[in-house]
Amino acid sequence: MEASEARFSPELLWPTHPNDSSDCAPSYMLYWGACGVFWALRYLEVRGACRLKRNYAPYVTSLLAPNRRAMGQEAGKPFGSYLMGDTGIQLLQQWHTPSGETCSELIHLVEATRDHPARELMWGAPGTLLASLFLHAQTGEAVWFELYRATAQQLWSQLHWSEAHGCHYWTQDLYGNTYTFLDAVHGFVATACVLIKGRQLLTPAAWSGWQECIANTIRRTVECDRRQANWRARLDGSRLSESPGLVQFCHGAPGFVICLAGFPSDRLDDLLVAGGETTWTAGPLRKGSNLCHGTGGNGYAFLKLYRRFGDSMWLERARAFAMHGIRQTERDLAQFGQLRYSLWTGDLGLAVYLLDCIEGTDRFPTLDVFFENPCVDPGPGRPS
Repeated sequence: MEASEARFSPELLWPTHPNDSSDCAPSYMLYWGACGVFWALRYLEVRGACRLKRNYAPYVTSLLAPNRRAMGQEAGKPFGSYLMGDTGIQLLQQWHTPSGETCSELIHLVEATRDHPARELMWGAPGTLLASLFLHAQTGEAVWFELYRATAQQLWSQLHWSEAHGCHYWTQDLYGNTYTFLDAVHGFVATACVLIKGRQLLTPAAWSGWQECIANTIRRTVECDRRQANWRARLDGSRLSESPGLVQFCHGAPGFVICLAGFPSDRLDDLLVAGGETTWTAGPLRKGSNLCHGTGGNGYAFLKLYRRFGDSMWLERARAFAMHGIRQTERDLAQFGQLRYSLWTGDLGLAVYLLDCIEGTDRFPTLDVFFENPCVDPGPGRPS
């Protein structure tokens, strides 16, 4: 953390890593920008992993305008993207300095994003669905309960049915094209994750429908080989037997394990274990130590399995990946001459993963937790 604080500049924030941006322009967002670094530093301090020398709260709201410009958004138009836009920044502001004004802005962002055609975690309504869930857990206020239910109902109405595969799915309008992603950032299982986490806010009938929908789509789209399982990136994409399958958080088995580890029955347990075996067999990724498509993100699959089943083998595997991730970070530092100052794609995300490996906890940053408060760890076990 000392290295991260030492490289901070009030004007330039943190240097952008060449692997995150070819022009190395400053980045402001939650995903790979300053917002994510601010979040990680405070989160690690609250958990007792470091003591910060600087207060970063005054810099948070100043990220909004330059991030909109950098992302090509209109200055006065709501930019509700959770990982790339206003929502993540405003959530961080609410954690630092809670206010009615910021709450009003967040309500507006959730409402404005409900019909977003992306229908995925990074850009669309599933991301603001997650924000509503975090805010309800933090405040207990009815407005977030109502927004969560309304957004979930909207997502239900947008499901498509595939006759070919016998399951439901969403389409995602992204970057000028329409996709049928299944993955843990842009796809079906990322949205399923948020619905699983917030099932207590749904009516019993609504959750029963979601539970059956999720379990069916996951089983209909999995491809198994002996003790291993993986999923293709898109419902309409090539079968894994016809093209190389990815094994990383944002596409492939690790993300499915992470997103489904809270599923409140044993209906998918065999696939979770098989996805963990796929992740272990694939080994640490060559794309670095990061969360989104690197060794740290894959390692969270093992932490999830440890927490769900209590088998120490999974914790040992998570810690083995952690040691490899440290070596990858050291190698990349020697190659590029700088750390990768980013939450989802860089070294701050790995730092959180290392802490979870030490403590045997499993909360994936800004997917499982946003507002960190001191709490008693319940220990391993399947959710009820």
